[in-house]
Amino acid sequence: MILIFAFAVVATSNAVNITDGLDGLSGGLTMMAYGAFGIIAMYQGSMLLFGFCMTIIGWLLSYIWFNVPPARFMMGDTGSFALGAGLGVVAMMTNSFLLLPIICLPAVVETASSLIQLISKKLLHRKIFISAPLHHHLEALGWGEAKIVMRFWIIAGVCAILGVFIAATGGAI
Repeated sequence: MILIFAFAVVATSNAVNITDGLDGLSGGLTMMAYGAFGIIAMYQGSMLLFGFCMTIIGWLLSYIWFNVPPARFMMGDTGSFALGAGLGVVAMMTNSFLLLPIICLPAVVETASSLIQLISKKLLHRKIFISAPLHHHLEALGWGEAKIVMRFWIIAGVCAILGVFIAATGGAI
C-alpha cells in the first residue's frame, strides 16, 4: 500500500507540473479534480477532507482570477507540485486511487504526450509531436492559448463528473 500511495503522489504531482504551461491551465484542471474528490469525500462522510478540497478550490478560484491571460501571477513548480501531491493524497484518502486517472484525464494525456515524445526521440530519433506536452503541440498548430485552456477545462469538467458518477454507481461513495 505504501508503494501505491507513493506512486499516486509522485505521479500526480509530476502530471500537474507538466500541465502547468499555459495561463490558467493547471489551475482550472486541478480545481475541477479537487471538486470531484471533494464531492466523493462529502458523500463518504469525510467532512474534514471535503473542507480541505473546498479550501483548495477557493484558493484556485482566486488564483485563476489573476492568472487568466495575461497572467499577473505564476504558479511555478512549487505550486504545481504541491497541488498535484495534495490531489494524490486526497485520492488515496477517499479510496479512489483507480478514479484518479479518470478524474485527472487531461493531466494524464499531457504527461503521456511528453513520455511518448521522449521515448520516440530516444528510440526512433524523431518527434511525434511538434512540441510536448500536448498543449504546446496545439499552440504550434496555431491554436490560441485561451482556446486550448477552455477546451481542456471543458474536458476536465466532463472527466470530473464522470469520476463522481463512477464513484456513486460503483459503491466507492
